Amino acid sequence: MTLNIETPALLFSATSLILLAYTNRFLTIATIVRGLKKNYEEKESSKILLEIKNLNLRISLIRYMQMFGVLSLFLSVFAMLMLFIDQEVFGIYFFGLSLFSLLISLGISFWEISISADALRLHLSGLVEDDKN
Repeated sequence: MTLNIETPALLFSATSLILLAYTNRFLTIATIVRGLKKNYEEKESSKILLEIKNLNLRISLIRYMQMFGVLSLFLSVFAMLMLFIDQEVFGIYFFGLSLFSLLISLGISFWEISISADALRLHLSGLVEDDKN
C-alpha cells in the first residue's frame, strides 16, 4: 500500500470542523450549567442537581471527544512528517492510528448525543405531565 502526503492532509479540514463543533457544544453546556447553578442557589431542587450531574457527564465526554480529535490531528501531522522524510511504513501506521483516534472521537460524540437526546426527552416529558394536570 502506498500513501501520498496529501492523504493525511485531507483530515485537517474535517478534524478542524469537528473540533469546532465539539467546542461549541462545550460552550453551550457550560452556559447551561452556570444558569442551573444560579437557579439551584436560589431554589434547591433535586431535579436541578440531576440535570447538573447529567451535564457534568456530558462535559467529561466532550473533553474526551476533543482529546481524541486533537490526537487524530496530531497523528495525521506526524504521518505527513514520516511520509515527508520517506518513512512510508511509519507514515501508514501513524495515519491508521489517526483514523482510529478519529473513530473513537466520533463514537464518544455519538454517546454524548444519545445522552443529550435522552435528557431532552426527560425534560419534555415533564412538560407533557404538567399539561395533563
